[in-house]
Amino acid sequence: MQNNAWQYVRGENYCSKVTDGTHDTPEQVERGKYLITSKHIKGDEIDFDSAYFITEEDFNEINKRSKVDQWDVIISMIGAYCGFCFIESNSDIDYAIKNVGLFKTGNEINAKWLYYYLNSSVGKAHLDAAKSGSTQPYIALGALRELPILTPKDEITKKKIVNVLDSIDKKIRNNNRINAELEAMAKTLYDYWFVQFDFPDATGKPYKSSGGKMVYNTTLKREIPVGWNDGTLDDLGQIVGGSTPSTKKESNFTASGTPWITPNDLSDNQGYKFITRGAQDVSDSGIKDASLKKYPAGTVLLSSRAPIGYMAIAREELTTNQGFKSFIPTNDYSSAFIYYTLKNSLKTIVQHASGSTFKEVSGAVLKTVKICLPASGVVEQFTNAVAPTFKRQDLLEQENQHLTQLRDWLLPMLMNGQVTVA
Repeated sequence: MQNNAWQYVRGENYCSKVTDGTHDTPEQVERGKYLITSKHIKGDEIDFDSAYFITEEDFNEINKRSKVDQWDVIISMIGAYCGFCFIESNSDIDYAIKNVGLFKTGNEINAKWLYYYLNSSVGKAHLDAAKSGSTQPYIALGALRELPILTPKDEITKKKIVNVLDSIDKKIRNNNRINAELEAMAKTLYDYWFVQFDFPDATGKPYKSSGGKMVYNTTLKREIPVGWNDGTLDDLGQIVGGSTPSTKKESNFTASGTPWITPNDLSDNQGYKFITRGAQDVSDSGIKDASLKKYPAGTVLLSSRAPIGYMAIAREELTTNQGFKSFIPTNDYSSAFIYYTLKNSLKTIVQHASGSTFKEVSGAVLKTVKICLPASGVVEQFTNAVAPTFKRQDLLEQENQHLTQLRDWLLPMLMNGQVTVA
């Protein structure tokens, strides 16, 4: 690093203001303004779906201290997501913050530099050093104000580095946008065919809307197309579980073995449909130690506890820990059909969950969840129809993984001056 070209500045000197949100707990209301807490800042986005509403009065009171504006950087200050940050790029902001740090950077380049720095190995090391708490990590406001921020003295250099990293992120975001559109199309087709029963009839017309014959099914307690049957999730394929090798034996785990997936890996994989491997592989001895079975490519993974409902399709052969009930496609049902049928059944699956410490759904319970079983020819048509979509989604996801690896490889070297931008 060229020390004369770079400098550390304190957070409170880098920003016009460093503050945090409320530490009170405003009353939840049915309609109002969003309250964003530390647990809602997840990677590159704010999880509004799990946030709750507060009154306009509470919203205004919180914002006297910590109003979020465009190009502010907010950071989780407590809990499992402690240290996760997010750039607010919108000008129309309609939420208040609680247990969330607020860096008022003043402009886009400063905001993006701070965001990339906090996500670099250098920045993360300083964030880790600033954390307190043994059972639940937290970062105090004073620590954020004193946080060392490495930055080039030259604003032109800062802008060039930000532009390089931002160009990669823009490509990732564009791929995510395309994938979300593709996913909406595939899900709509599934609903159209298997929920509304408007799959193509023999003449290519929508079955139910064109007067296709429906019969009342006493098990499902509703009408279904003639020739279709009632069944359970067990009919879709072989339901399998997983386990964990002894962590006391280091030899059970390896950097390059059989991919071993945990619910945490699917949490990190949110927004993606496919998965290749998780944070850790298991060795041959680990497979033997835990009597693990390897599951083929195309297996549909469903997290069955803590939490229930994370899903992914295996790209390659893999195995899982005990936090899953996975479906190996058999019979006449494809991975695509199983994937959407499980998604469509999630509400019912969660209702069947039990447990005092945390909710869990067993394989035995899954085998009782009732579903409608279409004629195999319709499933085959659907599988063929969505195959190009699935293939493109898979390619875009893999491209994003490569881009993320490139960005994460460049990030620390750009941040400490090992690599320069012309």
